Amino acid sequence: MKYDFDQDVERRDTDSVKWSLYPEDVIPLWVADMDFRSAEPILQALHRRIDHAVFGYSRPSKRLSHLLQERLMRFYGWQVTEPDIVFLPGIVSGLNIAFQAFAAPREGIVVQSPVYFHFLRDPVQHGRILRDIPLVLAGDSYEIDFDQLENAVTPDTRLFALCNPHNPVGRVFTRTELEKIADICLRHGLIICSDEIHCDLVFQPFRHIPIATLSPEVENRTITLMSPSKTYNIAGLDCGYALIKNPRLRKSWQNAAFGIVPQVNIMGHVAALAALNEGREWLEQVLVYLRENRDFLSDFLRSRLPGLRMCRVEATYLAWIDCRAVGIKGNPAEFFLNNARVALNDGAEFGKTGENFVRLNFACPRQRLLKALEKIESAVRSL
Repeated sequence: MKYDFDQDVERRDTDSVKWSLYPEDVIPLWVADMDFRSAEPILQALHRRIDHAVFGYSRPSKRLSHLLQERLMRFYGWQVTEPDIVFLPGIVSGLNIAFQAFAAPREGIVVQSPVYFHFLRDPVQHGRILRDIPLVLAGDSYEIDFDQLENAVTPDTRLFALCNPHNPVGRVFTRTELEKIADICLRHGLIICSDEIHCDLVFQPFRHIPIATLSPEVENRTITLMSPSKTYNIAGLDCGYALIKNPRLRKSWQNAAFGIVPQVNIMGHVAALAALNEGREWLEQVLVYLRENRDFLSDFLRSRLPGLRMCRVEATYLAWIDCRAVGIKGNPAEFFLNNARVALNDGAEFGKTGENFVRLNFACPRQRLLKALEKIESAVRSL
C-alpha cells in the first residue's frame, strides 16, 4: 500500500512525551520518534491481539527469534543462534546493564561525545569513571581521533560504548574506522557495547556494518543492541534485544539484569513480529520520505540560513546543527524555543562539545518542517 507521510496526525492529548512538554503554540522537533502512523500490518496485529482480550504474562515467540536471525543473515551475513538473542525492554536498559555488568565501580567506560546523553550520564550515576574522547568536527562531518582514543585507555578501563549509526551527529562509521576501534579494544582487553538502534535508518550510499561482524575475536567481546523501535516508530512499545555470542558475557549480562530489568510486554512482542515480518514496504517508503526531508532541510538552511551549519546526515532522522555563526547570545535551543516557538534538543545534552549546537528531528510531515524552519528563519533574522 502507499503510505501518506504528509498526513498531520494529532498527537496532543495522547500522553506523548514529545507533544506534551510544551504549550500548544510550540512545534516540537526534539524527542527521537516519528510523527507518522506506523505500518498497517503492525496496527492490524495489535488490533488482533486486543481482540483476543487476554493479556497475561508473555515471552517472545520462536517465530520472532527466527525472523531476527534471518534478518541478520540477510543484511549482514551474520549467523546468530536463538540463545544469542536476549530480549529487553529498551536500549537504555541494555546500556545500563552493560555498564554495570562489565565495569565495577570506579572502573572506566570510554565514550565519544557528542553522543546520546545516556552514554554520558548513566555511567557516572552508577559510580563508573567516564572517559569521554570527543569526536572531531571536520567540515560537515565528524571523525575519530584514534591516537587520543588509544591514549585514553588506562589499566582500569573495562568497556568501550559505541554509538553506530551515531546519535546525534548522523555518522555511519566505515569498516576501516570500525576495524581501528576494534583493534584498540582487543589489544586493551575492552568489552564493546555497541548501540546500533538506528541501523535500519541508513541513507544510500552508506551501509551499516555491525562491529561484531568484523571477526570472531571482535564478536566474542561485543554486546550489540538493536531494536525495531526507531525503525518502525514503535518506541513506546518497548521491545529491544541484545546480541551476545559469548556465553560468559551473556551470563554476566543476565546476572546483572536479574530481578531488575523486566521482560518485554506482550504488545511489544506483537509489534516487533509484525514489523519484521511485514513492515518492509512501510520502511522503504519512509526512508524515501526521510531522505527528502533531510535534503529539504539542508537546502533550506544553505539557501536561507547559511549561518546554521548542518552536519551531513548519513543515517537517522536527526540533524545536528552548528549555531555558532549566527550570533545567538546564550543557549540556542532556548533562543529558538522562546523566539521561534520551536522545541529542539540542546546540544549540550550530548556533551560539552555539543554546546551551541541543536539537534532537530525531521521525521514529521514536510509542511510542519517548513513551518518550523520559517519560524526559525524569522527569529534568526531578528537578531
